[in-house]
Amino acid sequence: MYGYAGNILRVDLSSGRVSHEPLTEELVHNYIGGRGFGAYYVYKEVPPGADPYGPHNILVFASGPFAGLFLPSGAKTSISAKSPATELYGDSNVGGHLAGELKYAGIDAIIVRGKAEVPSYLLIDDDRIEIRPADHLWGLGAIKTEEVLKEELGDEFQIATIGPAGENGVVFACINHDFGRQAGRCGMGAVMGSKNLKAIAVRGTRSVPVADIDGLKDVAGVMFRELMEDPSLKVWQDLGLAQVTTWANSIAALPTRNFRQNFYEAVDGLSGELMKETIVVGDKACFACPMATGKLCKASFRGKTVLVEGPEYETTALIGSNCALKSIEEVAFANYVCDELGLDTISAGNAVAFAMECFEKGIITKDDTGGIEARFGSLDAFCDLVQKIAAREGIGDLLAKGVAGAAEVWGEESRRIAIHVKGLEWSGYESRGAPSMMLAYMTCDIGAHHNRAWSVTHDIAVGRDIIKGKAAKVVEFQHVRPLFDCFGVCRLQWVELGLPLEHYAKLYPVVTGRDDSWEDLLVKSERIWNLTRAFAVREREDFGRADDWPPRRFYEESVPDGPVAGFRITAEDLDVLLDEYYEARGWDSNGRPKVDTLTRLGLEHVASELHKMGRIT
Repeated sequence: MYGYAGNILRVDLSSGRVSHEPLTEELVHNYIGGRGFGAYYVYKEVPPGADPYGPHNILVFASGPFAGLFLPSGAKTSISAKSPATELYGDSNVGGHLAGELKYAGIDAIIVRGKAEVPSYLLIDDDRIEIRPADHLWGLGAIKTEEVLKEELGDEFQIATIGPAGENGVVFACINHDFGRQAGRCGMGAVMGSKNLKAIAVRGTRSVPVADIDGLKDVAGVMFRELMEDPSLKVWQDLGLAQVTTWANSIAALPTRNFRQNFYEAVDGLSGELMKETIVVGDKACFACPMATGKLCKASFRGKTVLVEGPEYETTALIGSNCALKSIEEVAFANYVCDELGLDTISAGNAVAFAMECFEKGIITKDDTGGIEARFGSLDAFCDLVQKIAAREGIGDLLAKGVAGAAEVWGEESRRIAIHVKGLEWSGYESRGAPSMMLAYMTCDIGAHHNRAWSVTHDIAVGRDIIKGKAAKVVEFQHVRPLFDCFGVCRLQWVELGLPLEHYAKLYPVVTGRDDSWEDLLVKSERIWNLTRAFAVREREDFGRADDWPPRRFYEESVPDGPVAGFRITAEDLDVLLDEYYEARGWDSNGRPKVDTLTRLGLEHVASELHKMGRIT
């Protein structure tokens, strides 16, 4: 089977059994790889109502057909499970070098179920697969764990780890890899920790079969040449994603003070240029990536100096401006603390900013915070709070449930300013001046995340105040962008450098030998989108339109200052957006896929199941 290793590895931690099963033609044809494989197995094998922390939840690591091949940034691994943050389908992806190494070890996906009796890690060394004790690793930070395992096993192993946050079940615990790459969203680290699985270490020596090696060389060669000749490549190599911060501020999209504002007056202290001048000590890239957007930085605080990869834009936005830190070095140090604890910096920044606003409003006091003066602009407060979150100590035990969980305890006023959708904290684009971007967050299948449909530039291009007609663009992006997660390749070369999509359409047949057109691939992406929506409908009898609603702050409060001062998307606007979106998707007015839609997409078994349950018509 061209483009694939040809095997699924199953690991039952409860019994200690490991086994291989062949990758099927049906799975590849319908779901491509990566995120598609994860969605398929989570829907098929996680029973309705399963505890996200329980042995019946599965954790799927999956690469795609482009991963590990010499083409631009075939570096992405998708990790999927039922999310403890949303209790719905969840996934995240990570770059680095793990995806290719899995395929070199002869594995397209790992499906982990059960729970080990003692802390353990999974060793994959070509055909040698072992579940090994990890007592000596339990309690260590995520970065330290990777250091120890590389010392024990060798530098050639590619390793994914969790930190104390994952061990303790924080709903936004992440999975770390390559000393600074994270699968951050949806609490995949908490699922891994619930299984007593501290790490996965992989080494492989096999090759990956390709249908047309000369064709691959030709297409990939053109892609590399276009990227290397792009005049903007040098800027990305110099500044990485940190350069996005000042741009986001200029278009009024930079989250500030718990999303109260979208324009940060102290943004110059967080700029990519300042970061390059003051704390960057080296560059870093994922597999086969010419952009090298990773930046190794040195930061000091409280007498400790650390080396950290980042901060990239999302971290700077959610920890920096959203918590009103004024120094990029402060953000870098906070980034390191989160990485070592194994916390998603997006959700951690949201949780701390939420606590800070609640503290300043008097919703919570020092009695609640354990004596922490939880005010905006305090790195001390940030570090102290995330330490408590990772340990689930005091106020940290509540914030470890996410802003939605904490708001249920802190009351009505806190619920109004808890910035999330479906229980997942909002990522780095404040959207009161960007209706299509707002809709993209509202309808993202995993909760409030930007990576499925980044449409803020569309709002700027066609008019920020326009509501009608924007749903179609969101649906279009939600089909194109997730394809990259299925292929196992980074989307930055397309998004930021404008690499044409036609190159990816040409890659697919030369890698896999399949004759799917780009339109065929988009239908497969639509199938996956509807499958994850179906998971939510199956999971909760009351799931529907109300779950696609944004935080109240965004439609009750106008933007207070900055370039789009006075902007607000009304509740009536939101209804228009959702009505058009559901119609474009072939869903009913409550946001549930119709039987005819699921049938058209080859999901007849899903349609039948949900129809029998009385969930869809």
